[in-house]
Amino acid sequence: MCDALGNPLRFIVTGGERHDSTQARALLEGFRAHAVLADKGYDADELVKWIQQTGALVVIPPRSNRTVLRDYDKALYKERNRVERMFGYLKHFRRVATRYDKTALSFLSFVQLAASYLWLK
Repeated sequence: MCDALGNPLRFIVTGGERHDSTQARALLEGFRAHAVLADKGYDADELVKWIQQTGALVVIPPRSNRTVLRDYDKALYKERNRVERMFGYLKHFRRVATRYDKTALSFLSFVQLAASYLWLK
């Protein structure tokens, strides 16, 4: 998760077989957001309802197989590239990009160290 400027805020490490959207609510809890931007993979009814209940604007495009397509702010959705750029900057650290660490704790620790470097930059 990152802020509107692309600064890293929070990370959760999961197994490679788990989808990222399963951790979306845990990532967002404790933050007050005006809008939540995510890609189509996060288009789940439960998550969208929860985001709306927090008072944030949902900027998640609907999946193409939905019967009723939900509207979203297409201009604001273009700002989602900041999330992708943040991950790109983190992957400049070879240890993050190739995941040399054996344990999730040591990997997360180095990701947080790399994220602190991005904040200082």
